[in-house]
Amino acid sequence: MTEQMFTEQPDSEARRHAWVEAGTGWGARATQWAYLFEPYALPANHLLFDALGLGEGTAHLDIACGSGLAASLATRRGASVSGLDASANLIDIARARTPGGDFRVGDMFDLPFEDDCFDVVTSFNGIWNGCDEALRETHRVLTADGQLGMTYWGPFERMGLLPYFAKIIELSPESHGSSTIELGETGDVVNAMLERTGFEVQRRGTVEVTNEWPDIETAVCALASAGPSIPAIEAVGYDVFCEALHDVVTPLHNPGTGVRISSDLGWITARPV
Repeated sequence: MTEQMFTEQPDSEARRHAWVEAGTGWGARATQWAYLFEPYALPANHLLFDALGLGEGTAHLDIACGSGLAASLATRRGASVSGLDASANLIDIARARTPGGDFRVGDMFDLPFEDDCFDVVTSFNGIWNGCDEALRETHRVLTADGQLGMTYWGPFERMGLLPYFAKIIELSPESHGSSTIELGETGDVVNAMLERTGFEVQRRGTVEVTNEWPDIETAVCALASAGPSIPAIEAVGYDVFCEALHDVVTPLHNPGTGVRISSDLGWITARPV
């Protein structure tokens, strides 16, 4: 399981299989991801919703919605929310967070929604380099005057989590490591992706997000719950992986303030043309 399968397996059947595998990986430690990791994106959630004017009566879809934290925030703004993810375990948490939402296990390359039915579609670090078909599907489900907003990892020099990514690349099979690097370069190609899938870029910027954990053990547990960790865990085993992460996190720990790791996310908004 990894995102690399989406770029290396263009065949639709292989792609569907890869999406299911991705859901299994991301959902392996769903509660840890939901409650220990996902809140790092809150500044990006709020900024993008402001940029899109999401509010009362907005029909909103979040693609690769994870455990539905962004969707729950959209509901508080008055939007009617839907979400889609590959992981059934994460969707269960999303439904618990927002009982009135329409959350589905499904494929972002074949969205299970009607044409022209959403005013706003978002994806927070869910649509990556090579996922053009997901953008074409997004275009299909947006209304003619709808908007897309998405985030992706910013430049490597502003990525506090870079030591973590370097370690998972080191521990993962070579193909998974090279894919992680390629997917981290989404910001370099996002304009071209949007243009060739029928979008016009409106606004673009960066936002700082911070992972916060009280101690090293909690930080390791949180990082091990993220999908990119799964190939490394499968390769070396969970205990060995956590020991390696412990060594990565220890220099980042301050006994008085815990573990705080800041990174930049890029964000972009676009309209269908």
